[in-house]
Amino acid sequence: MADKLHFELVSPERLLLSESVDMVTVPGKEGDFGVLAGHAPVMATLRPGVINVDDAGKAQQRIFVRGGFAEVTQKGLTILAETAIPLAELDAAKLDQEIANAQDDVTDAKSDDSRQSAQERLDHLKQLRQVI
Repeated sequence: MADKLHFELVSPERLLLSESVDMVTVPGKEGDFGVLAGHAPVMATLRPGVINVDDAGKAQQRIFVRGGFAEVTQKGLTILAETAIPLAELDAAKLDQEIANAQDDVTDAKSDDSRQSAQERLDHLKQLRQVI
C-alpha cells in the first residue's frame, strides 16, 4: 500500500480537514502543484483557486481558497487559508443574490473605506462564483 500524505486545511474560522490522503493539488501563486507523501519541503503562497483532495475509493473533495500559505514538511502538508469553503456548500442562486447585493453596496458606499471593503467582498464573491 502506498504511503499516505497527512493533510491539514485551516481557516481563521475552523480546522476544515485533518486526514491522511493520497494527493492534494494546491493553487499556488506560481501555478498549481500536486503534493504526495514524501514531497520535498516547500513553502508557497496561495492564489484564489480550488484545492483538490484525492483519496482512493472516495469522492474528490474540492475546496475554494482565497489567499494563504501552503507548507510541505516531513510531517505532511498544512494549508493556512484566509478563506476556505467546500464547493459542496455553495449554492449558485444564493451566491448570485449575494453578488447583486454586494454590487449595490459598492454603488451605495458613502466613503472610500466602505467602498473598498464592499469591493473586496464583491471580488471575493465573484471569485467563488467562477469556480462553481
